[in-house]
Amino acid sequence: MSPSPSDISDSAASKRMFGLWSCVALVVANMIGSGVFVSSGFAVGGLQNRSFVMLAWAVGGVIALCGAISYGGLVRHIAESGGEYLFLSRTIHPLLGFLAGWVSLLAGFTGAIAFAAFGFAEYAAPAFPQYSKHIAAAVVVVFGLLHLVKEPGVILQNAIVAIKLLVIGGFIVFATANMSDWPGRQGEVSLNGAFNLTEFATTVMWISLAYSGFNAAIYITGEVKDAERNVPRSMWIATAVVTVLYLLLNFVFVYGPEPNAIAGEPRVAMVAADAVGGSSLALLLRITICLALASSVSSMVIAGPRVYAKMADDGVFPKIFRFDTQSPAAAISLQVLLAVIVVSVSTLKGLMDYLSLILSLSTAATVGSLLVLRMRARTKGSPMLPVVAVIFVVVTLVLAGIRCTTLDGKSIVVASAATLVSGVIAYFVFRATSGQGTTEV
Repeated sequence: MSPSPSDISDSAASKRMFGLWSCVALVVANMIGSGVFVSSGFAVGGLQNRSFVMLAWAVGGVIALCGAISYGGLVRHIAESGGEYLFLSRTIHPLLGFLAGWVSLLAGFTGAIAFAAFGFAEYAAPAFPQYSKHIAAAVVVVFGLLHLVKEPGVILQNAIVAIKLLVIGGFIVFATANMSDWPGRQGEVSLNGAFNLTEFATTVMWISLAYSGFNAAIYITGEVKDAERNVPRSMWIATAVVTVLYLLLNFVFVYGPEPNAIAGEPRVAMVAADAVGGSSLALLLRITICLALASSVSSMVIAGPRVYAKMADDGVFPKIFRFDTQSPAAAISLQVLLAVIVVSVSTLKGLMDYLSLILSLSTAATVGSLLVLRMRARTKGSPMLPVVAVIFVVVTLVLAGIRCTTLDGKSIVVASAATLVSGVIAYFVFRATSGQGTTEV
C-alpha cells in the first residue's frame, strides 16, 4: 500500500527538527571561532593604527551581512539542504556545484574543523603543547559521536552557544567597567600609521575569515521548520549579532593594552584580558575561547555532512553517504575521520593561509549564482538583492586578488588549484561509476 500524501507530509515535517533559534545558534557557533581571538594582533602590526583596525572589522561585518542576505535569497528559491553544492549545481552547472562540495569536504569543513580544534587545544591545555594534536583529535571525535544522535547533539549545541554568549557578554561588561584605567588609553599612543589601501585590504580579508560561517544554516535547510522564512532570517540575525560582538570584543583587544604590546601578537585576546583585568579576566576569556571553539567544532560537524549527504542523494558521491533515518551517519563519520587526519598533519598557520583564499572563491561563486537566477527572472525577494550580491562578489574577489599578489600568496594559489583539479577528476570518476548526475532546474 502506498503512503498517503498526509503520511508523506507528516514524515517530512518530522525530519524538520531545527527552529529559527536553533539555526541562529548554529550560525553563531560557526562564526565565532579562532579568527576573532587572533586576527587583531596581526592587524595592528600591519596597519599600525588602531582606528583602521576597528574600521576593518566593521567593513568585514558589512561584507558578511551582504553575504548572509544574498544566501537568504538563494534559500528562498531552493529551500533544500546542500549548501553551495546545491545552489551552483541547480543554477549554473553540476560540475561547479560538485567543486563547491569538494571544497567544503577538503577545506570549508574539514580544514575549518581542524583549525578550531587546534585552537581549542592550545587554550584548553597551554601547559601541555606536546598533547595539542591529541586533544584536538579527541574534541572532533567527541562531537562526531554526539551528532550521530541528532536531537541530543542539537540540544547540546544550543546550550553551548547560549553559555558562550553569556560569557562573552560578561567579559565585555567586566572589561569596559574601568575603561579609563586601560593601559592602552594612557599617555601617548605610539602607533599612528597612515592609511595604506593594500595593507587595509589584506587585513579585511583575514578578518573576513573570522566572519566565515554566516551561511551555516543553508546546510541544514531541509531539516528546518518553515525553511524559506527561518533560514534567511537566522543568517542575517546571527551575522548582525556576531558583528556587534566582534566590534565590542575587538575594541577591548585593540584599545585595552598598549598598542606595541599587541602588534603582531597572535594571542592578542589573552594579552588584552590580562592588561585590562589581570589574571581573573584572562581566565574568564580563556574559558570563553574554549567554549567558542568547542561549539564551532560542534556546529561544523552538524553542517558539513549534510552537504556530502546531498551529493550522495544526487548520485555524484558514493551512495553510502546518503541520509539515513536519523542523520547522515556515514557522512558524519567521514567528516570526523578527515578532520582527525588534517589535525595530525597540519599547522594552524598553514590552515589559515589555505582557507582564506579557497573559501572566498567558493562563496563568491555561490553568491554569483543569485545573479544568474536574477537574469533568468527567477529570483524571489527584494529587488535590492542583486545589488547586495554584486557588492559581495566584487569586494570578495578584489580581496582575494590582493591576497594572491603577496609574497606567500603563490603557494596558497597552488594549493587551491590542486584542490580544484582533484575535484574535477573526482567529479568525472563518481559520475562514471554511478551513472547519475545532478541536473539543472
